[in-house]
Amino acid sequence: MVEEDEEDIVAESPDDAIGEDDAEGDAGSEGVATVDAEQIIQQNCSSCHGADLAGVGGIPALNDVGSRLSSDEILTVIHEGPGAMPAEIITGAEAEAVAEYLSTLQ
Repeated sequence: MVEEDEEDIVAESPDDAIGEDDAEGDAGSEGVATVDAEQIIQQNCSSCHGADLAGVGGIPALNDVGSRLSSDEILTVIHEGPGAMPAEIITGAEAEAVAEYLSTLQ
């Protein structure tokens, strides 16, 4: 009976089966890859760091932060919020995506 049930399940819904595209999309929707780091930066960072991320009035530039800090170090800064920067202004996948993106700016 178990074998027959398994065959019925497969035969019932071939269109509902997860294909490669679906699997990638579903996995990505919860991961860092689907987070738009640039948009998050514009919404959460540019008001202090400047629209071009060049820094404003003593606030550090981010447009070349990757030449000074690694992704992990940037993530620590995001979590701890040194100086006047609020701690954890972004968290989770957003923070990770922003740290990864900023680490590429050199």
